[in-house]
Amino acid sequence: MLRGLRGDRRGVTAIEFAVTAPVLFMLLIGIYDMGHMAYLNAVLHGAVNQAARIGALEIADTAKADTYVTNLVKGVAPGATVTSKRVSYYDFADIKRAESWNDKNGNGTCDNSESYTDENRNGRWDADIGTTDNGGANDVVLYTVTVTYTPVFVNPFVSNAKNARTLIASAVSKNQPYALQEKYGSAAGVCS
Repeated sequence: MLRGLRGDRRGVTAIEFAVTAPVLFMLLIGIYDMGHMAYLNAVLHGAVNQAARIGALEIADTAKADTYVTNLVKGVAPGATVTSKRVSYYDFADIKRAESWNDKNGNGTCDNSESYTDENRNGRWDADIGTTDNGGANDVVLYTVTVTYTPVFVNPFVSNAKNARTLIASAVSKNQPYALQEKYGSAAGVCS
């Protein structure tokens, strides 16, 4: 009987498929997942760049531009959470720059009654001089959109329990010169 089973080749293909199928399916799911993420990333970056260009106009409607980005993203990832943020600066060199201060103790933070210049006119020292708005004429705007979504093809072997993914896209644009650019403030302040 064993000799007869050893020579019988019927059903071998089914057993081979049962062994290789899980690997094949995981590979296909991984390819589809990466493709979906790459496509969503391309759509997000394109939409953010377009919205940043729209935002540079004097007649810019930033809420409409944000809705444009959200609609495009949700067309690819329906349950996605989309958040946007605009930070405006006087020029490109000021992006992520701290307000000027006299760092007496050299710790990189304005504290212990050190004096500073309130360049963005908000009454306090800021580690980032930008203001959270679309700025004015000739201002430089850093527009950042964060998308959190659950992938279409959930991978049970990924460590994140919810398999949530986060994509971030940013664009920098300079507003049109439709008026004179407002200079930075020069009022002095003291850090606590």
